Amino acid sequence: MKTVFDDVSLATITLPTPASIIELECLGDHIAELSAHLDAATARLLDLIREFDARGGWGNGFRSCAHWLTWRIGLDLGAARERVRVARALGTLPLLARALARGELSYSKVRGRPGRHRRARRADRPRLATRRSDR
Repeated sequence: MKTVFDDVSLATITLPTPASIIELECLGDHIAELSAHLDAATARLLDLIREFDARGGWGNGFRSCAHWLTWRIGLDLGAARERVRVARALGTLPLLARALARGELSYSKVRGRPGRHRRARRADRPRLATRRSDR
């Protein structure tokens, strides 16, 4: 029986050098840093969406804030509804909102179902979903 390793010789395998390992770790650090910046920007966007929604800025012919977001910034309607829902929820979860704004918490971790937000509100603990900086 032939395996995937039959055509690979040890001479063709390149081991990483210390310099390439450091370079890859640096690249990984840049990815994590940029991701934190994107999450912080998302927190600001959600703050603006929450205020716009609360002030009825979408009420000039649109069915909802989500419909306005779909029209104005091109979000899919489902994604727009999710953004409005998360924006509203974060208005009642100040510690989680601040953790997202600092880039310590990812948007994907705060967008969970509303029940998770209610449970988190009891203690409003961002440590439950913070980024891992270690391995």
